[in-house]
Amino acid sequence: RQMCIRDRYMGSQQQQQQTTQQQTIQPPREGERIFASPLARKTAKERNVDLTQIKGSGPEGRIILQDVENFKGVASAQQQAATAPKKEKPAASKTQQAAPATQNPFEDIEVTNVRATIAKRLTESKQNIPHYYLTIEVEMDSLMKLRAQINENATSKISVNDFIIKASAKALLDVPEVNSQWHGTYIRQFKNADISVAVGSDNGLITPIVHNANNKPLEAVASQMKELVAKAKANKLQPNEFIGGTFTISNLGMFGVSDFIAVINPPQSCILAVSQTEKRLVPGLQLSLIHI
Repeated sequence: RQMCIRDRYMGSQQQQQQTTQQQTIQPPREGERIFASPLARKTAKERNVDLTQIKGSGPEGRIILQDVENFKGVASAQQQAATAPKKEKPAASKTQQAAPATQNPFEDIEVTNVRATIAKRLTESKQNIPHYYLTIEVEMDSLMKLRAQINENATSKISVNDFIIKASAKALLDVPEVNSQWHGTYIRQFKNADISVAVGSDNGLITPIVHNANNKPLEAVASQMKELVAKAKANKLQPNEFIGGTFTISNLGMFGVSDFIAVINPPQSCILAVSQTEKRLVPGLQLSLIHI
């Protein structure tokens, strides 16, 4: 009988301990669902109180308004950072900011609308247009002799680039697939060659257009090109003088560049990169060649 009473007593003790453990409600862990009354949630939000740090005293550990009002814990690090007053950074000099590692002074140059447009268009071109590249060398001896003869009595000198503009215009009529623009759902082929020529200026790269170059004599092409270059460098080009074009020429030969790759000017389908003219010794001959 004593053993039976003792067992019953111990069993009663265990039940009391289990009941006590169930009544001791722990705060919910991170990621667990939080049971709280709507008023308690609203008040906690207003006071920046993290509900996961509160022990609920309501039925089944539910957090009630009184629990929130009695809570005196510390807000989370993120809440403290969100509510802490922001420290104002000292204004840095635009022209004399110093790099932490080298202490090298530098200057930030504001990007103009023209340069921003160029950067955007050329980036889109390289990303969206599948470029492929073809390279040839052209013998220039006959052209250089012809140019020298024309310029002997010409009032306006003709450049090598003027010859290239005229030759390209004639070639585009022979291969109309190149004299075209891509417009997504259709390809637009042109009857005349409007040659865009890349010109560098203080505002960035711009491409003035020699319209109907295939129908103009060489002297007219040279004269118009000089006028367009002057306008481009003075930032006086009208929109119709640089917007459009069916084919672009980029010539860096006058800077001694022997080879380079140009980026297509969308929506055009092709661009010609022209390098310098140079003399090469061939057994029995001496040739002037241009790399395009």
